[in-house]
Amino acid sequence: MYARSTTIQAQPTSIDDGIAHVRDKVMPALKDIDGCVGLSLMVDRASGRCIVTSSWESEEAMHASEDAVRSIRDEAAELLGGSPQIEEWEVAAMHREHRAGDGACVRATWVKVDADQLDAGIEFYKSTILPALEELDGFCSASLLVDRASGRGVAAASFDNAEALERNKEQLDSIRSSGSREARAEILDECDCELALAHLRVPETV
Repeated sequence: MYARSTTIQAQPTSIDDGIAHVRDKVMPALKDIDGCVGLSLMVDRASGRCIVTSSWESEEAMHASEDAVRSIRDEAAELLGGSPQIEEWEVAAMHREHRAGDGACVRATWVKVDADQLDAGIEFYKSTILPALEELDGFCSASLLVDRASGRGVAAASFDNAEALERNKEQLDSIRSSGSREARAEILDECDCELALAHLRVPETV
């Protein structure tokens, strides 16, 4: 399974209109493209950062969709008032404790390891990070996306609501710190976001 993320630094006043556009226009359009298996939208209202992630049955399907997706993406970026930054990923891990409902929130962490250590890092995530996340109150799901060429990855953990995420921040910080140390991973960025849309149909990988 593969994923394409589009990050847009949106104008704060455009975010609600952008969410509606992605829900009502982008998502139905993507469903008509061969190989697409869903979409999610994360929004950080404080910074204006919006991240749309589409998931695909194969790398070939993701690349074949590029022409069809381009105009859809450009229209969404224009509405949100920012330029799109595109990244492509392999879905290395996906686990759902239960479905994220309205009001769900996400802690996303971008990391980097030496490319030759990526497989070991993925196994560490599955064997150590995921079980620790599952113990947290209000945990919904977790995923790990990776770019094998660069050794970069993004780990996301979703929770029932903002209150659950807030309650778990100390534990999440501890998991991040100890995990990055043991996996020899560099933390590149981190963001707590509203999970505005969650319609990914990526199967369990752990």
